[in-house]
Amino acid sequence: MNSLHALPRPAARAPHSPLEGAAAPPNLAGILRERLLRPRFQPVVDLSQSRIYGHESLIRGPADTPLHFPDALFAEARRQGLHPQLELASFRAGAQGFHQNDAPGKLFLNLSGSALLHYWTLWADEMPSRLLKDCSLEPASIIVELTEQDPLSDRMAEVQDAFSCLREAGMRIALDDYGVGNSNLQLWAEMQPELVKIDRYFFDGIGQDDRKQNMVRAILKVAQHLGTSIVAEGIETAEDLAVVRELDIRYAQGWFLGMPDETLLTELTPPLRDSLRLRTAAPLSQRSAGGTAASLRVQAPAALLNRDTNDDVHRLFIEHKSLHAVAVVDADNRPVGIINRRDFSEHYAQRYTRELFGRDACSTFMNGEPVLVDLNVSIDQLSHVLISEDQRYLMDGLIITREGRYDGLATGETLVRSVTEMRIEAARYANPLTSLPGNIPISRHIATLLEDAADFAICYGDLNNFKPFNDVYGYWRGDDMIMLTAEVIKRHCDPQRDFVGHVGGDDFVVLLRSPDWHDRIQRIIAEFNEAAVTLYDDQGRRNGGIEAEDRYGVPRFFPFVTLGVGALTVTPSLCERIRPEDIASAAAHVKHKVKHGNLSLVTERYTGAVLPQLTG
Repeated sequence: MNSLHALPRPAARAPHSPLEGAAAPPNLAGILRERLLRPRFQPVVDLSQSRIYGHESLIRGPADTPLHFPDALFAEARRQGLHPQLELASFRAGAQGFHQNDAPGKLFLNLSGSALLHYWTLWADEMPSRLLKDCSLEPASIIVELTEQDPLSDRMAEVQDAFSCLREAGMRIALDDYGVGNSNLQLWAEMQPELVKIDRYFFDGIGQDDRKQNMVRAILKVAQHLGTSIVAEGIETAEDLAVVRELDIRYAQGWFLGMPDETLLTELTPPLRDSLRLRTAAPLSQRSAGGTAASLRVQAPAALLNRDTNDDVHRLFIEHKSLHAVAVVDADNRPVGIINRRDFSEHYAQRYTRELFGRDACSTFMNGEPVLVDLNVSIDQLSHVLISEDQRYLMDGLIITREGRYDGLATGETLVRSVTEMRIEAARYANPLTSLPGNIPISRHIATLLEDAADFAICYGDLNNFKPFNDVYGYWRGDDMIMLTAEVIKRHCDPQRDFVGHVGGDDFVVLLRSPDWHDRIQRIIAEFNEAAVTLYDDQGRRNGGIEAEDRYGVPRFFPFVTLGVGALTVTPSLCERIRPEDIASAAAHVKHKVKHGNLSLVTERYTGAVLPQLTG
């Protein structure tokens, strides 16, 4: 978050001009010399884990002076030509304050592009250590936020070199205020930051603004393709926070989550933690087709806080053999905890436990932070539970609520099964990695083309030598290869005429009506084969491939991953009573010939014959 956006809202604003209302020009040089800058730390929250991810250092000048607030402070620094010195002093003050507090998590420190280049030119490879100077804070805990009022397009190479130097020291890079000013898509693509902070403009009132929601969704698509984590800035209301969570944005920052303060927040406030634990329902228009938490609910008795004892809970477990847990509710039937059957039984099986604790309150062995889920929340939203840091959620299960009151239980096993089934079903419509249409849209589009009179080509492509590549480099690099395939194919297809689908894994189906489709496919193959080499490491590129085990466990050499395409031209008038899946199966047979013949492209004409389904 840019320091200019981190101002509290005082009753009377600080003078707009750095000199307005001051008897004499402020002594900025004296402030720097006497080290009078003081950091304020604002938390950045990990919404998926309900914890503090880190803090951003926001600088303040001396209190009760015209240069206390950052807008006046930095404006005066630019007027005097001292802004690189001010930014360096702010960087060091933030690092020193964070280190003195012995705070966990990440520290976000701001640097403008001009200051970054100033010190890169001055210090070169010594820049990371010189930035921190006498502070022994670990560089790996620092995220450098690029805040820029001036364009950087003519000095991109220098900025990349400076970032590479910071990364080698262990620091990470964030792009601040994306969507306004000079934080543009080119900067994002070329700098490849680990995080991008989307400007507060997009989240101010996003709960009532469909236009802003759609703009953020578009940005999130870019982030997915570039592998970048997103931070939502300027979250000021519970409603805006709810939309941010619906959009699956992991990190957020703003006054609603925590104000800038001299003291670092080490854990979320109880009200905020409770609001993050409670997953409310999405608007009806946004609910996924995967069902709601109501489908997971099992009716089960609950224990009453301040009335029921551990002996009462023990009797409930004896009377209800299928209960995996018991919810604990208050006098208003609002859940306050959950008691896991296995944990409780282990305690009760120990010697003298029943005698010592049997008449104590039922809260003795309960988990006081259960997952509370409104019965109308979508299954898709609940996928966050599966990656929670606290895996007790999967063991204890979930408490289902209706308007905040207890309505039943759900098991972690049921949740896992439902999320998995939903993901499988969703993948039939859109591939979760590339977001390209899946099996069902592909079949529907083939059916539409069969109803038209014009000829078309169906091209079935997959990657040669992909499995050994994925085995050696890991699935993250494998995903990069899949994404590269999707990007190259889309780049050479006409969105007005052609259709790109992703069956799954490394299999793609392209339906083309462009008259030059053959040339397009050849260009796709050539560009992909050239670009795929860049995903290998230096040794792999030198060797022309990699050593790996084949499907029989025998080590051998595999050359670079290449794209093979089986193309089938179709004349709809010859295809009466032919199903779309017959066309797709015939294209798969042509692709099979490409695979086994170690070829790049085979083209055939569809004759109307129904071919058997491929099994391998």
